[in-house]
Amino acid sequence: MKTSELTGAALDWAVAKCEGIEWTAYPGYTYQHGEGHYSTNWAQGGPIIEREKLFVKPTINRGWRSYQRDPFGSGICNSQYGETPLLAAMRCYVANKLGDNIDIPEELK
Repeated sequence: MKTSELTGAALDWAVAKCEGIEWTAYPGYTYQHGEGHYSTNWAQGGPIIEREKLFVKPTINRGWRSYQRDPFGSGICNSQYGETPLLAAMRCYVANKLGDNIDIPEELK
């Protein structure tokens, strides 16, 4: 699945994977140790934005843009968009850690 299209439980699962947290998914219900609502809960996603030094800014026509600078100064590592700042930032985080396309569990698609 394209990282730029991840939302809801699929995005939260991908963020948890980046964080090294195990998710167990059951049809119709997902359970994760801890809250794990990274894409909708600032208490969960906010610390990741700060730790990873993600930039988030509004755009004119695409909602929000998030990107991360290359620590070696050669430019932007990855850029992602979303309807909310947290959605854009968590997509950016996942893209930087797992790439632009990832395999997610079938029950989260």
